[in-house]
Amino acid sequence: MGHPYAPADLEVPGFVPLQLSQSQILVTYIGASLFVLLVVWLISGRCGRLSKTDRLLMCWWAFTGLTHILIEGPFVFTPNFFKKENPNFFDEVWKEYSKGDSRYVARDAATVTVEGITAVLEGPASLLAVYVFSSPS
Repeated sequence: MGHPYAPADLEVPGFVPLQLSQSQILVTYIGASLFVLLVVWLISGRCGRLSKTDRLLMCWWAFTGLTHILIEGPFVFTPNFFKKENPNFFDEVWKEYSKGDSRYVARDAATVTVEGITAVLEGPASLLAVYVFSSPS
């Protein structure tokens, strides 16, 4: 069976087609993201000293930190995501994302390295920023 990636002759041994549609992936991701933003916004509102800008920054840092850890982390640490017969949501995200950038499904070393850095360093650093905003001066 072929794959949907460019170039067409890209070797993706053991490729298992997507089981979720693009819409299912987007609705799940957007819904979870909005939930995180809402929770951070509501919790940050309980800190009376935070400005609206601080609260928005907390939402951004929480969103980006969780994205780096929860979306990019599984890509880095699951090298055969495209082969799984019973893929999880994150495997499906990366199969879909790879349609736009086949370096991901090809496991390009530079791409994996950069994603690893963002998942392991930038993600936690972003969540640390949320903590710093929420901590008393």
